[in-house]
Amino acid sequence: MIGYATIGANDLERAKGFYDKVLAPLGGRRTFAMGDRMQFYGGAGPGMLAICKPYDEGAATAGNGSMFGLPAPSREAVAEAHAAALANGGTCEGEPGARTDNFYGAYFRDPDGNKVCVFKMG
Repeated sequence: MIGYATIGANDLERAKGFYDKVLAPLGGRRTFAMGDRMQFYGGAGPGMLAICKPYDEGAATAGNGSMFGLPAPSREAVAEAHAAALANGGTCEGEPGARTDNFYGAYFRDPDGNKVCVFKMG
């Protein structure tokens, strides 16, 4: 249902390095870039994630209550992505674990403060 989502970054090169490592366990990879302002990532599904410098050239800030959920192929991939986030400048917002009988997730903030959940349903 979602075509793509964007996450603001103050340092695009740092953000690309961070998301290269975090998205790898999820099957994510760089797909295309738009100049020096935006990098898209894609995987097996139709949705994409873009890391971008804000177009108004102001500081990128995390939205209060905003969060991105990224599906993982396995619980192990959830743990790998979470560990990659923490090893590359992210901060923990919730260790990997079952949240309900059908939802296994882990939460972190990227170096710009954006909150992300990596999850496996079922």
